[in-house]
Amino acid sequence: MTIIVTRHTGLIQWLKSHGIVGDVISHVEFPDQIRGKDVVGVLPLHLAAVAASVTTVEMTLPADKRGVDLTPEEMDSFGAIMHTYIVQEVL
Repeated sequence: MTIIVTRHTGLIQWLKSHGIVGDVISHVEFPDQIRGKDVVGVLPLHLAAVAASVTTVEMTLPADKRGVDLTPEEMDSFGAIMHTYIVQEVL
């Protein structure tokens, strides 16, 4: 199961155009929301460690576009690319 963690509708549209769909939440309130699931979005490491995997969408943004809801076309113009990570807590 895929969980998308974002407030940005442009990101949801961009992901869909790349075949990524799932339940969308704006933030993680409890670790059990993502435990053992594939997550797309930005998470702090302590939460990323409970997910099965974390996929981020990375791009090179000018300062005035950071935190702004971009269109899928703008995301492509800024070189949006997905990277998937598996995070493990070391005890």
